[in-house]
Amino acid sequence: MAEQQYDWASMGIDVSKPSIARAYDVVLNGKDNFEVDRAFVREIVKVVPEIYDVAAYNREILGRGVRYLTAEAGIRQFLDIGSGLPTVENTHQVAQATAADAQVVYVDNDPIVLAHGRALLAENDRTTVVTADVREPAKVLANAEVRRLIDFDRPVAVLLVGILHHLHDDEGPQEIVDTLMDAVPSGSHLFVTHFCASSQEARDAEAQYLSLLGTGRFRTPEEITAYFAGLELLEPGVVPLPLWRPDGDVPADLTVGQRLMYGGIARKP
Repeated sequence: MAEQQYDWASMGIDVSKPSIARAYDVVLNGKDNFEVDRAFVREIVKVVPEIYDVAAYNREILGRGVRYLTAEAGIRQFLDIGSGLPTVENTHQVAQATAADAQVVYVDNDPIVLAHGRALLAENDRTTVVTADVREPAKVLANAEVRRLIDFDRPVAVLLVGILHHLHDDEGPQEIVDTLMDAVPSGSHLFVTHFCASSQEARDAEAQYLSLLGTGRFRTPEEITAYFAGLELLEPGVVPLPLWRPDGDVPADLTVGQRLMYGGIARKP
C-alpha cells in the first residue's frame, strides 16, 4: 500500500503511527499496511522471532472455532469485534462454507477496516462491517447495522479474537465482556484469544507493544480464564492456541511463539 496513493488523513487514517489492525495485517503477510506498521513489527520480531507464526496460529484457531460454532453448536449469528482487516479464512467465509445462512457482523474502530471490508463484502448481504469501538459495547449493541443482521433473541457467537489484550486494565475489559454477554440469550457463545504472560519473552514483547503501540497487555492464564466467569467453558479450556482442538498432532514441548497466545470458547447457560 503506497502511503502517497490516497489522502488518508481525510479518511481519518493516521499513517504516522502504527495501528493494531494494520500491524496484524503485516504479520499475516497482507498488503494493507504502511511502513510505520512494518517498522513496528520489525521491533517485535527482535523479541519474539515467531510473531508471524503467532498470527498464523490465531487465524487457525479462528477457523477451528468458527467451524465448531457453526457445525456443532449450531450458531448462525456471529458478532466479530476487533476483527481487523479482511484476509484469508475470515469468519464469514468459514461460517458460510458450513452454513450458507450464517450472518456475520465485523466491528472494528479502524476506518481502514471499513473501507476494505465494504469493498470485499459488497455482494454478500449476510455480512457487514461496522466502525465502532469495543470500549463502548452499548453503542456496538445498539448500532443499526448490527441490529439489522443480529437477532438478539437467538444465540449469538461473540468473538473477541485478539482484541482484549489491547485494552488496559482501567478500560474495564471484564465489564465489556459482561455487557456483551448479558445482551445475548442462553445458547450463545464467547470466543476469546489473548496474549499471555507465558514467558520472559512474552513479558519483553508486552513492553515493546506498550512502548511502540501504546497497547498490548499480556495477561496470565488465570486472568484470561476469568473472562469466561459464569459461562460453561468448553474442553480443553483456556489453552495455548495450538492446543485448542487441533486438527493434527501438536509437539509436547511448545515454543515461545506457540505459548504467546491463549484462547478458549464458552457457552452461556
